[in-house]
Amino acid sequence: MSKALPIKKSESVFDELDRMNARILQRAYEIFEGNGQILGRELDNWLQAEKELIWKPSIELEEKDNKFLLQVAVPGVESKDIHIEVTTDEILVKAELPRKEKEDKGQVHTSEFAAGSLFRAVHFPKKIDPDKVKAEFKDGILRITVDVAEESKPRKVAVSAT
Repeated sequence: MSKALPIKKSESVFDELDRMNARILQRAYEIFEGNGQILGRELDNWLQAEKELIWKPSIELEEKDNKFLLQVAVPGVESKDIHIEVTTDEILVKAELPRKEKEDKGQVHTSEFAAGSLFRAVHFPKKIDPDKVKAEFKDGILRITVDVAEESKPRKVAVSAT
């Protein structure tokens, strides 16, 4: 059974993107300092920081019958932890994923389980209607459907003489 999720309408997701980029920048600088302040590795530092701080899940965006279907693969995430913001151009999907530690585990040699911040901003190729967005979550897949916004039609305006 799929579960419907609440959608938050926003004027802009740019503030959230700026905050996330500031976190990545801070961590990249910490990596730079930790590596002896070696110049020329800025991109490597940025990518490592981004990988440490953000889980960017896989998506599929499909358009059919004047609607978009956005599917986001988020296995291991609970629906109550997913937050969705929408504007006329973008959808932002966020969640915090705490690392689950068990004290009775033996030594963990490798773990690729996601932890940290799930953060995915999707820019649509056409304007969308923020009032007509629905999100459902089932079997680790978030399905967001949204109508393409109706284009404003040009009209003639009569000029009156005074």
